[in-house]
Amino acid sequence: MKRIVIFASGSGSNAENLIKFFHNSDNASVIQVLSNNPHAKVLERAKKLKVSTLSFNRIAFSKTDDVLNVLKASKPDLIVLAGFLWKFPEFILNAFPNKVINVHPALLPKYGGKGMYGMNVHNAVVDNNETETGITIHYVNENYDEGAIIFQAKCEVFKNDSAEDVADKIHELEMEHFPKVIESLLLKDK
Repeated sequence: MKRIVIFASGSGSNAENLIKFFHNSDNASVIQVLSNNPHAKVLERAKKLKVSTLSFNRIAFSKTDDVLNVLKASKPDLIVLAGFLWKFPEFILNAFPNKVINVHPALLPKYGGKGMYGMNVHNAVVDNNETETGITIHYVNENYDEGAIIFQAKCEVFKNDSAEDVADKIHELEMEHFPKVIESLLLKDK
């Protein structure tokens, strides 16, 4: 059974979707949800679904081995960033090479980098009159949104779409594709 650890900072709809997707799977399960925000709704969602949770601060994450040691003890086959806003420290990436992935709410390399998350991305897409956008699932490296692309899915952006309309379309793509891409990555490693 493959083991998934999720990092999230916010409401956790992607995390909840992943937990439910793998709940009855013979291949993988979400064993833990970690958050840099002790008040994040994702922790509440995970607890309701009987998944172990932990919150941590910046020092535990990037200045000490505290979070690294939690991960080593969990032995994840894949670390999934689902709305996690902090840059991942290189020493954790080095301990889990090619095992940390992220979903980004745009078609990278467009609209990536520091500060490009959530509504910031959707507002930029609308402000720049893009005709399409989408999601990018990619490996995480030492730079924001620059890791190797695993998968992209597109959707149309219409002239009268608001940033909220775009956000809804992106959310649908994430809900549909993120679990399946994770499953295919884990099955490939069997």
